Amino acid sequence: MKRLLATVGFCLLAQVAHAAPSINIGTVYDYLDGDKSTYLKRVFNGGDSTAFVKVNILEILYNADGTSQEVPLKTHADGNSRDGLMASPARLIVPANGMQGTRLLFMGERDKERYFRVRFVPVVPEKEDEFALSGEEREDYKKELSAGVTVLAGYGAVFFVRPKDARFDSAIEHDAGTYRIRNNGNTVVVIDEFRDCSIKNEQDCQPTTKHHILAGRTFTFEKQAGRQYHFTLVEGEKSKKLDVKG
Repeated sequence: MKRLLATVGFCLLAQVAHAAPSINIGTVYDYLDGDKSTYLKRVFNGGDSTAFVKVNILEILYNADGTSQEVPLKTHADGNSRDGLMASPARLIVPANGMQGTRLLFMGERDKERYFRVRFVPVVPEKEDEFALSGEEREDYKKELSAGVTVLAGYGAVFFVRPKDARFDSAIEHDAGTYRIRNNGNTVVVIDEFRDCSIKNEQDCQPTTKHHILAGRTFTFEKQAGRQYHFTLVEGEKSKKLDVKG
C-alpha cells in the first residue's frame, strides 16, 4: 500500500512539475575590460516552457566600511540616456531548451571602477511588460503555467566595469601568522578557488571560496599550523597560482 501511495505521489508530482521555464545565466561575476564598452550575456532556458525574462540593473555603491547599497541609475543631463550600464534588449523571450543573449552596454565616464547588479527575472508577461505578445498569447501562456505548480526563479549577477586605464598592483605581505594581499591598483583583483586544507589529510578542507579585492582594499587570512592554503590570484587576463603553508 505504501509503495502504491508513493507511486501515485510521484505521478502527481510529475504532473504539476511540467510546463515550467528554468533559466541559467552562467557566471555570476562578469568583468568589462577598460578597452571595451559592451559585453554579451547569454541566458539559457533548460525548462520545458518559454521563459519571459526582464533584465533589471542597479548600481552598487561601496562604503568605506565595506558595506554597500544598490541604487537606481542616474540619467544624463540631456535626459536621453542613463549614466551607467544598460541592457539591450532588456526583455528576453527564451524558448524551452534554448538560449538568448542581451548586450550589456556601458555609457558614462571610465575614470574609476564601477559596479552593477544585473538581475534576470522570469515573469508571467503582462500587457505593460512590452514583450510584443497579443492578449491571446499572454492568456495561453498563463493557462499553460497554471496547469502545474510553477516557481519562477530569477538570478542576479555582479558586473564590474573597469576604468579605461586599468592598472594592477597587488602587494603581498605575510608573517608567521597572517597573510595579506593589498590591492594598490585601480581595479578589482580576484582571489579564485581559495582552499584551506590540512597538510596531513587532503580530504580535510574548508569549502572553496572566491573573493574580490576592490581597489585600495586588503584581503587577509590567518595562517594556522598544519594547514595549507591554495588559491589563484587573478589580475585581469593574468593569473598566478599560490600555495601558502601555515
